[in-house]
Amino acid sequence: MPAVASSGSAMMGGGGMGGGLLENANPLIYERSGDRPVTAGEEDEQVPDSIDAREIFDLIRSINDPEHPLTLEELNVVEQVRVQVSDSESTVAVAFTPTIPHCSMATLIGLSIKVKLLRSLPQRFKMDVHITPGTHASEHAVNKQLADKERVAAALENTHLLEVVNQCLSARS
Repeated sequence: MPAVASSGSAMMGGGGMGGGLLENANPLIYERSGDRPVTAGEEDEQVPDSIDAREIFDLIRSINDPEHPLTLEELNVVEQVRVQVSDSESTVAVAFTPTIPHCSMATLIGLSIKVKLLRSLPQRFKMDVHITPGTHASEHAVNKQLADKERVAAALENTHLLEVVNQCLSARS
């Protein structure tokens, strides 16, 4: 179960990224969706290109799971149908589904998604990253942590935690 703490540096619970026992040793693995073909309109620099759900999904689908050598897409933690975008209102909402109801990595996964979006999208966007309702035992506590800007900022000041997030965001070799 994720640690609920008053400071971001204590935001995450349990092992992962090479340490400890796996909570979900045999997760279901899903097939990756194909890459989206780039249209001529998207390549034309003169045509405004709005941000849509597929573009957000493409940003987050390859985030690495902290416990397994698999992506969030391969574990079905993120799906395009759970991404909502309003480019005109500058909002992005991503619901993610942990692989098990007591996943101690849920906050770390949500933080990784949030950091990927913060680093990739224009600053005008307001982001809501949350657990898919009814899929995690500590859904409310994790969502509260992910929605707290100060807690997220404090978590990212923790060098060890930032290193783990960066591992989740880096390309697998």
